[in-house]
Amino acid sequence: MKVSVRDLVEFVLKKGDLQPGLLGAARTQDGIKAHQFIQRLNGTDYLPEVTLSYLYVPQEKQAVRTPNGEISLEVKGRADGIIKRESGDCVDEIKTTTLDLALIDESLSDLHWAQAQCYAFMYAVRENLETMEVQLTYYQLDTAETQKINKWFSRKELTEFFFDLAERYLAWACKLQEWSIIRDQSIREMPFPFRTYRAGQRDLAVAVYQTIKHRQKLFAQAPTGIGKTIGTLFPALKAMAEGLTVQIFYLTAKTITRTVAEKALSALQAGGLRLKRLTLTAKKKVCLMPEAACLPEECPFAKGYYDRLRGAVEDMFEEEIWTRQVLEDYARKHSLCPFEFSLEMAVWADVIIGDYNYVFDPRVYLKRFFLDGGDYTFLVDEAHNLVDRAREMYSAELEKEAWLNLKRLIKKDNPKLTKSLTRVNAALSKEKKRCLALNELGESVEKELPAQLVQVLSRFVKDVESYLKTKQQTFTWQEPLLDLYFQTLSFVRTSESYDSCYVTYRQSKKDFKIKLFCLDPSIRLKEALARGRTAVLFSATLSPMDYFMNVLGGEETSYKLSLASPFPAENLHLIIHLAISTKFKQRAWSYDLIAEAIAAATQPQKGNYLVFFPSYEYLAEVYQRFKAQNPSVAVVQQTSGMIEEEREDFLANFMEQPEQTLVGFALMGGIFGEGIDLIGDRLSGAVVVGVGLPQIGMEREIISTYYQAGNRQGFEFAYMYPGLNKVLQAVGRVIRTDRDRGFVLLIDERFALSKYKKLFPVEWRDIHYATNAGAVRQSIEGFWAKADPAVGDEANE
Repeated sequence: MKVSVRDLVEFVLKKGDLQPGLLGAARTQDGIKAHQFIQRLNGTDYLPEVTLSYLYVPQEKQAVRTPNGEISLEVKGRADGIIKRESGDCVDEIKTTTLDLALIDESLSDLHWAQAQCYAFMYAVRENLETMEVQLTYYQLDTAETQKINKWFSRKELTEFFFDLAERYLAWACKLQEWSIIRDQSIREMPFPFRTYRAGQRDLAVAVYQTIKHRQKLFAQAPTGIGKTIGTLFPALKAMAEGLTVQIFYLTAKTITRTVAEKALSALQAGGLRLKRLTLTAKKKVCLMPEAACLPEECPFAKGYYDRLRGAVEDMFEEEIWTRQVLEDYARKHSLCPFEFSLEMAVWADVIIGDYNYVFDPRVYLKRFFLDGGDYTFLVDEAHNLVDRAREMYSAELEKEAWLNLKRLIKKDNPKLTKSLTRVNAALSKEKKRCLALNELGESVEKELPAQLVQVLSRFVKDVESYLKTKQQTFTWQEPLLDLYFQTLSFVRTSESYDSCYVTYRQSKKDFKIKLFCLDPSIRLKEALARGRTAVLFSATLSPMDYFMNVLGGEETSYKLSLASPFPAENLHLIIHLAISTKFKQRAWSYDLIAEAIAAATQPQKGNYLVFFPSYEYLAEVYQRFKAQNPSVAVVQQTSGMIEEEREDFLANFMEQPEQTLVGFALMGGIFGEGIDLIGDRLSGAVVVGVGLPQIGMEREIISTYYQAGNRQGFEFAYMYPGLNKVLQAVGRVIRTDRDRGFVLLIDERFALSKYKKLFPVEWRDIHYATNAGAVRQSIEGFWAKADPAVGDEANE
């Protein structure tokens, strides 16, 4: 069994309270620079970053036996430095801090000493030394002062300390080893869960296995019906049993997609698979005390958190399916923060299902996994959604009004923080003046980092950290202070990565906003994907493939796979309405024509239909006209900000064997535009209004300008390709199984242009054209009049 020095020490010895998750994280780059500075300062007698390891084999009476034999423990880590001195060799453990150095003594952190003693033991064994000096070097980030605390240890003392740690960890290691044997055996015996593979599904599964085996990236376009979830999870699990991957991360953008992954694994587990699987849920959804700040003095689930953690981990490990409810139950049982507990349990899970941000977002990604990387497999579902999500993850923005509001709240209570807030407000006012000077309309774009603002924000972060470490009482403004602290932290950390892929975007309209805007997320995504062994990015719509490989961090050596739809092409009747323009300036003239076309499409056969629009305004105009002109037709309308219950009610209207025709009006690219399954006659057709272009705005124009300068495809990368993706997703709602039949009416003259048609899926071979409502109705009547074609194998549903 292998374990790092850090993990060994923290699992056995970590105690105390749970502190705010990112407190002090603003200093990541400062910490790295401080380490390098100290290492260089000591000259040639200082050996930096020394890798050390030790294989702990228990004595006979402590031996732990499993079916595979006795367990030994390989402990490995990297010492910050080894100092060669005449008096003897010394292990140096460097720690950066924002605390006053006068507050630091040798009892400050048992964990620091424990790590250093482990390195000293391993080095003493390697070099056959009888004594070792251990040095803790504390570097004050604000003053650049250092404080060193030194202690000497005999080899006997170091051996006893290290062996005690290893023995205390060994029982847990034994449990992990026994579990891995059970898991791997069940995976080897696990058959494919269906009688046959669907068309293309086996090709996908083979490609995924080979991608993992060869440590590569795979970009896979796998249309609806192939069975992407099982087609990726099944081979990834097989690779796990072969030792090719240690953990699988199934990453999604939406809750509904996570549910599909859970169901797939449940089916495998019902068939005999033994697996520890965990679903991560957002912090706000699982918080047991939403009214309290995430601080130990306010939340009992944070107070003494680490004192109770180890017992809770060992207790819950007896379970195999770690759902949200299971995690909450055990968190309550052991009085732990459910969210932080879920992150801890992720370390011991075989498969982790969660949002993209747990791997990609620099603010919240799972550092306990990815600081040093590992043999992880990333399965990225609905990968087309990652493009815009990544831009937001790697961007950061601040609004001025929040600073003014917080200053008013704090003014009477804390002069130091008030002064810090005043400095930030003044810096933001300067940025606002610069914005108006560059553009009187209140929007400006520059390629330079606002360095002075970042400097003031960094000072604010330090002031907040100092306050949180020394505060004597709690104030009502503490929660908004923490919120602004984390926003600022994100801004400062994003500034550390600012390069040619970024611009500074200022907007001064209702409130002043400044944004470090990531235009091209590919480099950052590539860095994130490199933290694992392999990545499979898949979707029903990764077209054009070269575009998605470009923006999602693909490389020339990356694998790519495009699979055809497994369903009979004749089951989908595709019509393009050539006589209506949905361009923004012509929309007012299109409302009645579109309402007429929808009526013509939905009248030939009673059923359920969806109509997708590029905006809520467009939707509302046509909705009112259609409803007034077709009183016998049931209509439902998507509205902005629908809560989960409202979404479920909307979909519940789409019933099997409807007694009257239902037309649902929805937003293209919205919650009903992808990821929903309305099988059979729950959906008989769809109308797509427009080519899906994102709304023209400053940010889209900035993206267009960036790519136009880089590859002469500014319009395509900023508008056309993202728009067509939304269209393809909407069309994909109609045919979900090989038994489904239905039509799609595409309304916009641009769909007939060659630059759009060359991007259509290969199965869109038979396209029909119409120039008026009568032709639409006639074409659809002819489709429904045809006999139902033969259907394929239903074994793999």
